[in-house]
Amino acid sequence: MKNVFLILCVIGITFSAKSQNTVKAPEPFGPLPTQKQLDWQEMEFYAFVHFSLNTFTNKEWGYGDESPALFNPTNLDVRQWARIVKASGMKGIILVAKHHDGFCLWPSAYTERSVKNSPWKKGKGDLVKELAEACKEYDLKLGLYLSPWDRNHAQYGKPEYITYFRNQLKELLTNYGDVFEMWFDGANGGDGYYGGANETRKINTLEYYNWDETYKLIYNLAPKTLVWGVGPSEARWIGNEEGRAGKTNWSLLRQKDELAGKVHYTEFMSGHEDGEKWVPGEADVSIRPGWFYHATEDDKVRPLDEMVDIYYESIGRNATLLLNLPVDRRGLVHENDEARLKELVSTIKNDFKTELLAGTKISADNVRGNSTEFAAQNVTDGNKKTYWATDDNVKTASITFEFNKPTAIDRILLQENIALGQRVKAFNVEVKVDGKWKTAAAETTIGYKRILRIDRVEASAVRINITDSKASIVISNIQAYNAPTFVRMPEISRDRNGDVTIKSEEGNPVYYTVDGTNPTEKSTLYKGVFRYNKAVQIKAICFNESEKIKSAVKTAKYGASKENWKIIQVSSGDLKSADRIIDGNPNTEWAFGNDENKLPQQITIDLGANLNINGFTYLPQQVGHNLNLISNYEFYTSTDNVNWKLQSKGEFSNIKHNPIEQVKTFKKTKARYIRFTATAAVAKGSTVSIAEINVIETL
Repeated sequence: MKNVFLILCVIGITFSAKSQNTVKAPEPFGPLPTQKQLDWQEMEFYAFVHFSLNTFTNKEWGYGDESPALFNPTNLDVRQWARIVKASGMKGIILVAKHHDGFCLWPSAYTERSVKNSPWKKGKGDLVKELAEACKEYDLKLGLYLSPWDRNHAQYGKPEYITYFRNQLKELLTNYGDVFEMWFDGANGGDGYYGGANETRKINTLEYYNWDETYKLIYNLAPKTLVWGVGPSEARWIGNEEGRAGKTNWSLLRQKDELAGKVHYTEFMSGHEDGEKWVPGEADVSIRPGWFYHATEDDKVRPLDEMVDIYYESIGRNATLLLNLPVDRRGLVHENDEARLKELVSTIKNDFKTELLAGTKISADNVRGNSTEFAAQNVTDGNKKTYWATDDNVKTASITFEFNKPTAIDRILLQENIALGQRVKAFNVEVKVDGKWKTAAAETTIGYKRILRIDRVEASAVRINITDSKASIVISNIQAYNAPTFVRMPEISRDRNGDVTIKSEEGNPVYYTVDGTNPTEKSTLYKGVFRYNKAVQIKAICFNESEKIKSAVKTAKYGASKENWKIIQVSSGDLKSADRIIDGNPNTEWAFGNDENKLPQQITIDLGANLNINGFTYLPQQVGHNLNLISNYEFYTSTDNVNWKLQSKGEFSNIKHNPIEQVKTFKKTKARYIRFTATAAVAKGSTVSIAEINVIETL
């Protein structure tokens, strides 16, 4: 009987093992990523480089009539670019090989408008080739941007240009090795040089380029290349140039509707839950206000606080992050940009220094077929191919991590196994503190990666509750961290009378200087509003007294205060409320122009005294959906309000998608009066608005 019992036990164990081995993996659900898209998503972070004729003309968009002879960097070093990108943890570089002005950074056989007719390397250089070699040396992937719009080409808008455009695509995709991403900008058609025609040419973006045929060409030449942007692309714009994805972010898109013009770009931030195609989001942003280098922005590099937020709201929200580095006229990444990158890398590395869930006791209330192949423990094994899965039709489930002792945490990272589709629609995070569960976060989508910043707690356990899912749950990775306290910079503002206000979060004390030096805890303690109506550079820090750590330095530069400024004439609009454009408050605005008072429209300001100025700034309306943006302008100065001199005219390039403060400089001049004229509006609007007008003083 004993032998019979042993045999039955062996048979039972064997049967049980076979049963576990035969548990079927979850079926893929919904639209799925290709291997190319999976590889691209895993890159997470890569660089954009804008460097061309615009760098030397101080423009964002060239008109197309600029001479190639202007392109003459004094110390071009693409290896410096690659070294900085690699040290920053980025995985590749996308180079703007040709922007809207049509100038090519490689010696294209199809145009004379390229580096071959520039003084750089006596016309023998090939910047694309040099960068491709540098990327290979530093183990980075190379991507390329080729503008479909060409404001120089005489045939733009005609079928002949499409042949030219595709010929250049062939050159780029066959002469420089693998290209991980081909980037097509959505800006297409408008005014330009066009071989001397100097006219406006409008095209139907979706029809003119015959994108289906263009994409076939790309895939035949370079099947490994992912195509971004216009047409039936494999990745999408995130809908803004601020580097921020929506809290809800599906990798799906109703692309058929998009190609039919039925999707507004603001929907790209979140994607579509019911999208029929896998089109993940790429969040693009420049490290400075502009995309090309401008010396006036050397002190306007995005602050560390903002860069950290961008990281968490792009990569941490199921998107990739494409960070632009505007190479300067030397041909180098500027020192200020490199310094900010180093600060960002240091912060992110410290945030994710020590993972806390590996080694905890892990349990789940449902495991697919009770199989170890789909066990809860898979989410901490460091293997991206394993995952915790639930039974079919189980769309809500919980996974719990129990610590050996209360542990401080303030970051939660989650990843779905997106090879099987994006599924989770809602989840929350609970922490057990002093024996009681409390909700730390309640969110929607996860996707490839979701990172949550929560208030620091000493928790004995963490529980992730998937509260809604399209199909059975497949989670490949869950991590927790205790990131160091991050002290945010103070906010500095000054009104038109010169009254300075400095605000900090959580009541941290603020220390500041007005002499340009960096503040310390021994600098002047901010105690309340103070008046400083001269030109000044204010620097301030917040200090966390309990942990003895300080914020990065916040810098604010101001000219003389506007207390003596006065609006003396407007061509339309309400004169009484026009003071809003000189009140020092970026959140107020004033509008002028309408169907009866068509553009151009102007406003005249008395500065109260003669000032030496060499430029002006226009801050567009910052609040609201319809910002009534000015696209073209003229700026005049006068010392007597009788004789006027035109100092600057042109366009505010790319203002539609990047409505930041516009800076225009000119030769130093003396002015008592200024006149700003709006000559055209975005989308041919008749009403335009202004948040603030300022002048740049020369001291």
